[in-house]
Amino acid sequence: MESAVYSTEIMLAVALVAVIVGLVVGLFMGRRTSNGAKKHRDIALKLDQVMQDKKSYEAEVIEHFTETAKLLNNLTESYREVHNQLAQGAEKLCHGAGPVSLERLENRHDASEIPANLAHIQPPLDYAPKTSPDEKGMLNEEFGIERKSPASPEAAGKAH
Repeated sequence: MESAVYSTEIMLAVALVAVIVGLVVGLFMGRRTSNGAKKHRDIALKLDQVMQDKKSYEAEVIEHFTETAKLLNNLTESYREVHNQLAQGAEKLCHGAGPVSLERLENRHDASEIPANLAHIQPPLDYAPKTSPDEKGMLNEEFGIERKSPASPEAAGKAH
């Protein structure tokens, strides 16, 4: 009789293990194929795509501004060369009365090299033409405001 009991216990243990393994496998397969898992995978794929697009965009922005900086430097250098060419030609053709070249301005070591007409430039202090020195200028806060003298009480009474 002992062998029948022993085999019943083994059978129950094997069945219990089989049920547990079946539940674990079923749970794993159910999660793997469920709609929630598909949505999670789709969101993860979209996130990866967005991150790749962002990195690509950042690389394009960096490339754009690097190229723009190079072109701007080239433009500046070309402008400098054109200005120097024109200034040198004017100096030769105008017998020294032409504009100052950028090279002379950059390489100056003495303030006396700056032409006298460019050494002391003052901005205008007032823009309104004055007919007399006592007249207020355009930059004065009272410019253009006409002040009327107070009316006499008799004139105010007649107006009502």
